[in-house]
Amino acid sequence: MTKVLLTIHVVAAILAIGPVAVAASMFPPATRRARAHPDEPTATGTVRVLHRICRVYAIAGLAVPVFGLGTASAMKVLGDAWVLVSIGLTVVAAAVLITLVLPAQDAAVTALDAGGGGDSTVARSPAPTTGQLAMFAGLFNILWVAVTVLMILRPGSTTGV
Repeated sequence: MTKVLLTIHVVAAILAIGPVAVAASMFPPATRRARAHPDEPTATGTVRVLHRICRVYAIAGLAVPVFGLGTASAMKVLGDAWVLVSIGLTVVAAAVLITLVLPAQDAAVTALDAGGGGDSTVARSPAPTTGQLAMFAGLFNILWVAVTVLMILRPGSTTGV
């Protein structure tokens, strides 16, 4: 059963978190292009599609921690430090996605729909800058890289290499 849970956990991470990481990273340059060419429907369409990918796959990504907890429980490592740190980082990554990435993308899409062309600052407009969008996506991705490294290295684990 452990191998099945672990397989589902890894596949879910690849298929659910991977697309969010890629789409969130592609969102800032796509937004930059759409702001530079507001009359080009494919530019704004691309931004909308990337945002939809992030929203839909964020929901699908809930399977990752669910199967991760099941795997850790089956392996009897739920109390190990590397698992607890991974859980903490996963919670932080989810919070970054829910409170920073998705709302910033929502604001950028809304600004594009309203005709907000230029790369405005938050002080002048609710639309985030593309730099802020990139920073939020980068933070989300770095957190998942840290979780992935912990899952592979498993420092202090007694379950073997």
